[in-house]
Amino acid sequence: MRRVAKLSAACIATAALALTATACGSTSSDSNSSSSSASASGGGKGIKIGLAYDVGGRGDRSFNDSAARGADRAEKEFGGSIKELTAKTSDTEADREQRLTDLASAGYNPIVAVGFSYATSVDKVAKQFPKVSFGLIDSVATSPNVDSITFTEEQGSYLAGVAAALKTKKDHVGFIGGVDTPLIKKFAAGYVQGVHDTNAKVKVDVQYLTHGSDLSGFSSPDKGKEAASGMLDNGADVIYTAAGSSGNGAIEAVHGVKGAWAIGVDSDQYNIPGLAAYKTSILTSMVKNVDVGVYDFIKSVHDGKPLTGNQVYSLAKGGVGLATSGGYIDDIKAQLDAAKKKIVDGTVKVKTS
Repeated sequence: MRRVAKLSAACIATAALALTATACGSTSSDSNSSSSSASASGGGKGIKIGLAYDVGGRGDRSFNDSAARGADRAEKEFGGSIKELTAKTSDTEADREQRLTDLASAGYNPIVAVGFSYATSVDKVAKQFPKVSFGLIDSVATSPNVDSITFTEEQGSYLAGVAAALKTKKDHVGFIGGVDTPLIKKFAAGYVQGVHDTNAKVKVDVQYLTHGSDLSGFSSPDKGKEAASGMLDNGADVIYTAAGSSGNGAIEAVHGVKGAWAIGVDSDQYNIPGLAAYKTSILTSMVKNVDVGVYDFIKSVHDGKPLTGNQVYSLAKGGVGLATSGGYIDDIKAQLDAAKKKIVDGTVKVKTS
């Protein structure tokens, strides 16, 4: 059974909706350490996995949780332990570097940096610890001991756009992005293209919760709820949100409007226990299989053949796709399958901006 130890109870404050814990240490991180006895496949003491989460951390019901599932699977199979540190919205580059350095100095190997905001710090710290294997999600590093794990979010989002265009009753849909970063703009671009390729008459509202270096748009359910409420009031009846735990608020807002649909992101949000009250309003989710990328990377280190370079998890490889839980898109399966085929065979080129 997994054992979880906190750094200091006095240091920790919990944000209810985001379920984010933040420690008052110098690294601007929450720290969770879990360990288990080695499994038969682990052979010996297993491996020490370090996880540096993006804002929101474990419990965001979306992006970070997907990464956590991959690490949990690896821990269960190989034995060993997991050390978790979580970013704050106020992080500086020095904070991110310190977080990764702390994990490497404590002997954790591999270390997974969850999110594009770690790109610069991973390259810097990886050079200081050449014998440690680092995994970087959503960005591409240059150091030889880094496995860059990226996804074709625009392809999965295109399918979400197709679904939205086929399900809207008002010819009006919306997209909410957490922050206006190049990554989130990939989600928006694919979604808008999917909508318009399916029905050019459908209006698409696009809104970002925060801008530039303000990453709070990924961990503010209140902002997500407000933005979704505004779109619903403006006439949209299908809203796709790519905004970490902020999307929880958007889903809640959609649930309050009869006939409206929410499209989740990263995890299959229909099956997330914390969102069970709203599941009848979750049309589908654009699933981004971060857990698969994290597991593949950890397994490669466990097997003694660490992955490096850039592993791209595309639609063709099952890296992204639409969840079918709830059965709400079963009636449009033929159209979705046709759209997927066109992307995979190259007939449709999905834009990234």
